[in-house]
Amino acid sequence: MTDPYAAAGVDTGQADRGVRALVDVLRGIELGRASRSVLASGHYASVLEVAPGLGIALSTDGVGSKLILAEQTGRLDSVGIDCVAMNVNDIICVGAEPIAMLDYLAVERADPQALEQIAIGLRRGAELAGVEIPGGELAILPELIRGHPSPHGFELSGTGIGTVALERIVTGERCAPGDALIGLPSSGLHSNGYTLARRILGQYERLDERPPELGGRSVADALLEPTTIYVQAVMALLASDIAVHGLAHITGDGLTNLRRLNASVGFEVDAPLAVPGICRYVCDQGSIEPAQAYQVFNMGIGFVAVVPAGQAGPASELLDEFHAGTRVIGRVTDRAAVVSLPGPDVTL
Repeated sequence: MTDPYAAAGVDTGQADRGVRALVDVLRGIELGRASRSVLASGHYASVLEVAPGLGIALSTDGVGSKLILAEQTGRLDSVGIDCVAMNVNDIICVGAEPIAMLDYLAVERADPQALEQIAIGLRRGAELAGVEIPGGELAILPELIRGHPSPHGFELSGTGIGTVALERIVTGERCAPGDALIGLPSSGLHSNGYTLARRILGQYERLDERPPELGGRSVADALLEPTTIYVQAVMALLASDIAVHGLAHITGDGLTNLRRLNASVGFEVDAPLAVPGICRYVCDQGSIEPAQAYQVFNMGIGFVAVVPAGQAGPASELLDEFHAGTRVIGRVTDRAAVVSLPGPDVTL
């Protein structure tokens, strides 16, 4: 089977090998003291012990090639939400409460009006997540950054910070066969898979189209829909009496992100959430098969909480108050590291 994402220029297998090469070197850092790291590399966020019983959670991420669409359309006021979302949604996966984010903004040209629009999105994202942005970095790099069109290019990323009591860290190790998977709906593609989506839909020529699948919205409207921020919902779940065994942010690599929780169990998704129109449209236009689609896009499932089966009802009701359409989508299995989907033996 041809890998459409690799054909579009993103070889996830090569990327995995690259990450392993980086980690193999970096884990050899000589500190002259005991490491403060609490979690092994590979989870959604890193946790460092900073005081007895207290950890800080750290994540870093960006918006990716979704920024190209913002440049092409001149619509810069929402991608800051994506930047905040990609970081805080990772931090909550370890049970931490996000408290702040620092942004890194590299630009081809420091246009005050463009920077103001980007800041509007960052502010809105911070408000939705309940975090501060106390500082950041602006780099003017005309030799490195080229826009679409030039000279309007920029790169936006951030580093999120949260706090967590070490005894309350959620690692996924408690996931056990029979546990319920609760899916929280996405708003669309979020901030992943845009290299493939843009390859399928073209660079400029189809952004103003309004296909029936999008319910009257333009392709640009649907593609630039901001990433959903799940902080309030997950913080409420963690503050409840419900036992939370795992939390997964469904980003790049789609539902295979569930494997980051616990390699000794598997995950069966037999009742996926409704697929957003933009996901259906991209996959139909690109003839992307379901197994491929669920390995690139979130396909309507933006976040997953794992709880005991007996608490699935209360957990779903609580989360649905924040994100309508939340419900049980499957269960944990004993098939280690296997993610299965509806259909005749469709596994990831």
